[in-house]
Amino acid sequence: MFVGRKFAAFLFDMDGTVLNSIAAAERVWTHWANCHGLDVASFLPTIHGRRARETIAALKLPGVDPVAEADALLKAEADDLEGIVPIAGAVAFLQSLPPERWAIVTSAPRELALLRMAAAGIPVPAMMVSAEDVTRGKPAPDCFLLAAKRLGVEARDCLVFEDAPAGIAAGEASGASVMVISATHVHPMRTPHASIASYDALGIATDDSGWMVIDRQRDAA
Repeated sequence: MFVGRKFAAFLFDMDGTVLNSIAAAERVWTHWANCHGLDVASFLPTIHGRRARETIAALKLPGVDPVAEADALLKAEADDLEGIVPIAGAVAFLQSLPPERWAIVTSAPRELALLRMAAAGIPVPAMMVSAEDVTRGKPAPDCFLLAAKRLGVEARDCLVFEDAPAGIAAGEASGASVMVISATHVHPMRTPHASIASYDALGIATDDSGWMVIDRQRDAA
């Protein structure tokens, strides 16, 4: 798993990657889907990893304003934080990283992201890219390119941690390496990338320039 590879920065998606908010998100989206007459079982898998406005816009529902609906969903999700928990080992792993060498890169609005991170006990990074910061959401690479730029590094020198297909595609398109977090996957995902279910066995070492390498002595893969 990335044997001998050094990385200038780590870029983490949030939902499904450092915390699990699936139960809360699906409660809110299930109510919304029922109100709009959607088939809940087929619709729910499409909500993960993308901005709400783009998920809604893709449905092309007559008379539905994606921005207004996304704002209403944000309020509902902000009021439902029950059951949000960290992915195993994520808190300790994030706390072990140099503060200037990692970022959260999420499709959630900043307000909701901060609420969910607080609920799960996830440390707030010095730099975060959220839904408001980009014109195009995942699977476009814009969010990861922006995060790398703000950290003063090249995206090709970063390791992206992701769980959802849209985010994985965004990481690939940015030129970064990708680590897939499978903790919340109900079914195995076919992926050419390294995959881990938790951060419990991960550690890092840093060189004199601050570049990071996954600690092979604690490598779980």
